[in-house]
Amino acid sequence: MVKLIICIDRDNDIGDKGGASSPVIGRENNLLTARNLGIADPEDSDINTLYAGVKLYDKMVEEHDDVELITLAGDRKVGLISDKKIADQLDDLLQKYNVDSIIMVSDGAEDESILPIIESRCKVDGVQRVIVKQSENLESTYYMLKTAFNDPKISHTFFVPIGLAALIYSLFLFKGDPKYALAAIAGAIGVYMLYRGFGVDDSMEELRLKIKNSLASSRLSFITYSIAVILILIGTIMGVVSFWEYYSRPDFFVGIIILIMIFINISIWWYIAAGWIAIVGRMIDLHIEGESTKSYYSYLFFLLSFGLLLWGASTFILSITPSIEEYSISSQTGRQLLILTIVGAVIISLIGIWISTRTSDALLKTA
Repeated sequence: MVKLIICIDRDNDIGDKGGASSPVIGRENNLLTARNLGIADPEDSDINTLYAGVKLYDKMVEEHDDVELITLAGDRKVGLISDKKIADQLDDLLQKYNVDSIIMVSDGAEDESILPIIESRCKVDGVQRVIVKQSENLESTYYMLKTAFNDPKISHTFFVPIGLAALIYSLFLFKGDPKYALAAIAGAIGVYMLYRGFGVDDSMEELRLKIKNSLASSRLSFITYSIAVILILIGTIMGVVSFWEYYSRPDFFVGIIILIMIFINISIWWYIAAGWIAIVGRMIDLHIEGESTKSYYSYLFFLLSFGLLLWGASTFILSITPSIEEYSISSQTGRQLLILTIVGAVIISLIGIWISTRTSDALLKTA
């Protein structure tokens, strides 16, 4: 039985920077991978992980252990996607080798988060963390901070909220209304945190890649994605214009919640239309390629029901606000409209589930 020394590169630096294909098996292949990664990015800590794995491998070979050195890499999108890739590779290795146990080598806590996945499949004898020695003088500290801030994962999380706060505060100072700056800063940072927390940034990156791939392969979805982006821009601009119209009223301030409801009520259907056009374009491409589109039917109906809920809720809130002239319906009417939109959203969702189920059943019968 063989022991595996597994070096973990959860964000796939060896592939994105060094051009290696995971898994990297064997001492010589890992040395070559470390060399290529070192040439591409000498500051990457995964280089030290690979060399630490080679050192441990040589030591165990000298002790006459039956051992193999393997590096597993995940994906640039660290999380479920990268962890699944590593888990699939590990499953293939366990089928290929008669594994007794595993020793894991990593360069930090992020890579070690994969440890429960490894332990669920095989016995782990130990974990070796590689810590790079640094000079303790001021120059070295400055260099480490500079390197950390140049990392997109850190800079996007740290600099964007501070930049938003500084920009908003300066705009309010320029306008002469610093008393509203704190509320606006809190709102902007809250929106940004929701944007990151719900993974909207990943979705936007995925949309960008889909548009790029659609353009390269001359697909219809390139046109529909482009139309969707235009509709999103139009909806956002119209929402911002209405937001600013009520925000800049000289008589009184309606409140940040009401302003957000105005933005949602104006822009939501533009966003829903953009989503529909993008999904329909993708479905047409899949149909032309002979692939299944069954999951996309439910997306269409759930997107419509979600938009209906947001529109109904925002309309109701605006209807009970007497300072908003465009929504001068009674609160009773607004309440009835909210109930109707909730019922309608549930019915639309059920229709989407029914159509998706029927489509799945039809495909199974055909198969």
